[in-house]
Amino acid sequence: MVLDFLPYGSELFAGIIILVSVAIAKLFNLLLSRYVHRLAKRTESQLDDIALVAVQRPIFFGIVLGGIFIAVRYISLLAAYTAEISMGFSIIFTLYGLWFAIRVTNAVIEWYSTEISAKTKTQKDDQFLPIIKKVVMGVFGFIALLMVLGQFGIEITTLVAAMGLGGLAIALALQPTLSNFFSGAYLVMDRPIRIGDYIELDSGERGTVDDIGWRSTKLKIFGDNLLIIPNSKLADAKIINYFYPAKPYTFTVNLGVSYASDLDAVEKVTLQVAREVLKKQGTGRKDGEPFVRFKAFGDSNIDFSVYFQVKEFMDKFVLRHEFIKALKKRYDKEGIEIAWPTRKIFYGDAEVLRSFKK
Repeated sequence: MVLDFLPYGSELFAGIIILVSVAIAKLFNLLLSRYVHRLAKRTESQLDDIALVAVQRPIFFGIVLGGIFIAVRYISLLAAYTAEISMGFSIIFTLYGLWFAIRVTNAVIEWYSTEISAKTKTQKDDQFLPIIKKVVMGVFGFIALLMVLGQFGIEITTLVAAMGLGGLAIALALQPTLSNFFSGAYLVMDRPIRIGDYIELDSGERGTVDDIGWRSTKLKIFGDNLLIIPNSKLADAKIINYFYPAKPYTFTVNLGVSYASDLDAVEKVTLQVAREVLKKQGTGRKDGEPFVRFKAFGDSNIDFSVYFQVKEFMDKFVLRHEFIKALKKRYDKEGIEIAWPTRKIFYGDAEVLRSFKK
């Protein structure tokens, strides 16, 4: 080689290789920007556009890094350090591969988030994408760490076994926390409850779901207070979700009228009042009319129920309040008696009692 006859000829040749690699990297970058990007923009999917942006810088630095790796081999002053240089470049290439993989992964997640997840009705993917991203980054980082440690001659098998035992000890110590974590994952994936749902637990607590975290779930209860429930407890609880699968809710108001009442008149008046209150409150379903069902001959009353269909569970409280007030006023006006428990007592001589029994 002609350069071998020049002072520092090998170093000069190495410099030329590096310059050529930089020129090739810039040319490749220019081709990507001017031509490949134009072709990518013609496609309907954004995946190729996002992927090209993600790999453009890694490819540039990868070509330059490859040129430096080749150039270093021609520098005679470094010939005595070949083993050390090879180890150093192995570590650099490992970190480069980690960087490349992270950028590609981020690009795919970004594409899924903007193009796929945005079109879905569910929020599962929105909640899980950050977790998936962190898990993938952790796996890539762990693999890269093992490869780097292997370059330093550290026995990876022994390290993995030690980490396994250490992980088992940590898992046992963090069992309650991990239980809440996986219960939170179940709540997010299975979605028996969602943020904004009004729920009732088997223990009697009621409230609106304010937040579903990885350790606990928060319910906003009466008085704007927060009830914080560990996810492991919530996952095992029996839950009534008043907003799932739909918000419309049917509830009853139980009533009773005296045996002397005209039941046809009672039904007519009760329905009139129910319709008036529903119209005034504006909380009834458009396709849901109130109706009356007589149920039983009670001890003092003829028992019946009025059924209301409202837009959501919380509407029932004010509606029931206004209905009871309006119905009492209307019954008083119509002379309909709401009886209270009464008993008839007979007393007298034995002859009168025997005649009554007959």
